Amino acid sequence: MQLKTLSVREINEYIKNWMDKDIILKNLKIRGEISNLKYHKTGIYFTLKDEVSSLRCVMFNDYKNKLASNLEDGMAVIISGRISVYEKTGNYQLYVKEIELDGIGELFIAFNKLKEKLQKEGLFDVSNKKPIPKFPKKIAVITSPTGAAIKDIISISKRRNPGINLLIIPVLVQGEYAADDISNALEMTNKRNDIDAIILGRGGGSLEEIWAFNEEKVARSIFSSKIPVISAVGHETDFTISDFVADLRAPTPSAAAELVVPDINIYKKEILTLRESLIKNMSVKIKNFNKEVLTIKHKLFILSPLRKTEFMKSKLLLLNKTLYNNIISIYSHKKNEFVLLAEKLNSLSPLNVLSRGYTMVVKEEKVITSVCNIQLKDKVKILFKDGYGIAEICEVAKNDERVVF
Repeated sequence: MQLKTLSVREINEYIKNWMDKDIILKNLKIRGEISNLKYHKTGIYFTLKDEVSSLRCVMFNDYKNKLASNLEDGMAVIISGRISVYEKTGNYQLYVKEIELDGIGELFIAFNKLKEKLQKEGLFDVSNKKPIPKFPKKIAVITSPTGAAIKDIISISKRRNPGINLLIIPVLVQGEYAADDISNALEMTNKRNDIDAIILGRGGGSLEEIWAFNEEKVARSIFSSKIPVISAVGHETDFTISDFVADLRAPTPSAAAELVVPDINIYKKEILTLRESLIKNMSVKIKNFNKEVLTIKHKLFILSPLRKTEFMKSKLLLLNKTLYNNIISIYSHKKNEFVLLAEKLNSLSPLNVLSRGYTMVVKEEKVITSVCNIQLKDKVKILFKDGYGIAEICEVAKNDERVVF
């Protein structure tokens, strides 16, 4: 008998039809723990697991709205639904209708227990947080060398600051030896003296996949670090013990790069703005100083001793000229008065009478104007217009008498 050759689609349809008719598979209740939880626009996708096995699950929006509370990785649940095949991939999965909480998973219990312990010891206290440097020169990145996280960190860091120096320290980020690897990397980095900050991170994952970042050893290594540590583990909805202990928590590795590496373009713009403001302010100040200088210069000119000296010199020259003119005026006036007086004196002068044929008698340099001023035998000088003569008085008589010697 020759077997019929089937297409992939046909075999997947056959298996799907067979599963859909199975009494047990089409109405199940399964107990397990949620991991790899993902919320999508079409529904919720996760893995249901126990100590040995795991099963893919999907809960579409029609049933999602009936949930009493949000799901979280690590939750222990009892799920009602059916097993069927997704024809496109040939994978079988559990199509979930209802989810009931069945207590809390072991990892979730361990997480809360360690969180409470470390919180009481003060490892989460804000007072113990170290400040993140504003302008780090060198940043150590502790993560997987092959994951998307390191690519995002490098890309964003170089875009924000091409001159930033990144030291990539490769470690295991999941598995049995991851915690030891991460702890050793933190201790090794702290022995260096050229690191300004540490980014510790990985991409998102299930609670089991990111569990290394919930280990006490890693938490204490972060707390003991002298270099500021930025925890960037998982997606925005994932929280780890490392997030609580670290000096700064970033929701994603990309966000860590954004938070730690300064964007030099912003600072360039700020510098240009400050430069323009500085130039403007300095121009105003210089303009004001020039006005003050001109004012002081004017005051100095007014109060200058040299200016006063020049002013007094000019005033002295003016006074000298005025004095000279006044002297000349007074001299001319007095000269004219003198001339007039001289002419008047000349007209009244006895000597002027002599020129008309008269004589003048002088005794002891005094002009004899009366006969009473002479006596007999007196010698007198008789002045003529062209000389004089000496005479002796032989006779003295008044007009009404005659005296003869």
